[in-house]
Amino acid sequence: MSQQSASQRPASKQPPEQVRRTVEAVWRIESARLIAALARVTGDVGLAEDLAQDALVAALEQWPARGVPDNPGAWLTAVARRRYVDTVRRAITFERKAAELDIQAKLDTKTENPMDEIEFDSHVTDDVLKLIFTACHPVLSRDGRVALTLKLVGGLSTEQVARAFLVPTPTMAARITRAKKALADAKVRFEVPVGPELAHRFASVLEVVYLIFNEGYAATSGESWYRAELCDEAMRLGRMLSALAPDEPEAHGLVALMEIQASRIPARTGPGGQPVTLLEQDRARWNRLLITHGLAALATATATATAANSAGQTSQRGPYLLQAELAACHARAGTAADTDWPRIVALYETLGALAPSPVIELNRAVAVAMADGPAKALAIVDSLADEPALRGYHLLPAVRADLLARLGQADQAREEFERAAALTANDSERAHLLRRAAAAAAG
Repeated sequence: MSQQSASQRPASKQPPEQVRRTVEAVWRIESARLIAALARVTGDVGLAEDLAQDALVAALEQWPARGVPDNPGAWLTAVARRRYVDTVRRAITFERKAAELDIQAKLDTKTENPMDEIEFDSHVTDDVLKLIFTACHPVLSRDGRVALTLKLVGGLSTEQVARAFLVPTPTMAARITRAKKALADAKVRFEVPVGPELAHRFASVLEVVYLIFNEGYAATSGESWYRAELCDEAMRLGRMLSALAPDEPEAHGLVALMEIQASRIPARTGPGGQPVTLLEQDRARWNRLLITHGLAALATATATATAANSAGQTSQRGPYLLQAELAACHARAGTAADTDWPRIVALYETLGALAPSPVIELNRAVAVAMADGPAKALAIVDSLADEPALRGYHLLPAVRADLLARLGQADQAREEFERAAALTANDSERAHLLRRAAAAAAG
């Protein structure tokens, strides 16, 4: 006991501003584990977040005066659990709830140091995984899942989530509140699903993380073509998920896909901030460290999938692993001309057979244009003209415009570029498409 107390003595005091930054950093690192541990005890994600927020307020109030504890995460957990015990005391008799929760009677005695009350448990990994599955529960709308995941698992404030998705803070707060209420009304259990439901629910979790990444990588609205902070957050969540579920090939595949794609971000804009397409990018500006990490994650995903195949657990590579292989083809090519386009076409065909989608077919058309010429690709694009899923999708006329320009049909290309510009809500991309339209008109 004396050894534990010694390890928990507060550190020397820091200036208030430094303490505030420390609290924010600790919150980003510890909030998911804290909320998850509290949700396991309370069975209520909304209440767990409220208790965690109370502990955060306590840290902001006490650490400037008392110093930052040596184990800040455990301090926050101890304070939050004490607040829960106080809540239970007010609701029903403490003895009954203490027996139900197996809380030791020593909690009945107030102490100055909340670290004296901490119960160090071994459920952290499972708890965070449960929190992710809860935040991404199918009972929630897609927007609700994304917002709640960033709030509970990512540790972002409501204001930060609102800024990331360019909506007013009250709108995002209402969205998060509705999501938590929906979980409570549906009596969603705080658990990792088992059996066939696990694969279905795991796909939902991965989808949410990739949605967050895509909104950062190719922003659907606003002035900037991308928002790197969302990409960073999605990659952090993906790495957490792959660590929590190391036997899931798709978790590693998603990490690989995001890291390889994110490696291009430094080269995706020119000196004036204008978008630069993949074929025109200066590959010397790609982040080689992210590529190295991404290729390592891809190797892990492939090995894990192979091991699962050998065990008879699955029969094919998943969509994220396949997309990571596509991204790796680009990452391994020194120039656009060096790219193995036939392999990319084949991978898109495999991906389209596994998860049929007109968007995948549109991407295949782009690869076909590079491998076999724009005329063959244009036939594929024209076959997608009546697809309901692509109605209003600006990249359909944008791809068609590019193919027409390469075929020398300048007037039609200009019209398609202008149509694409009218469909996008992103200011930077609209300006880029209008520049392409003007260039086509000028011949």
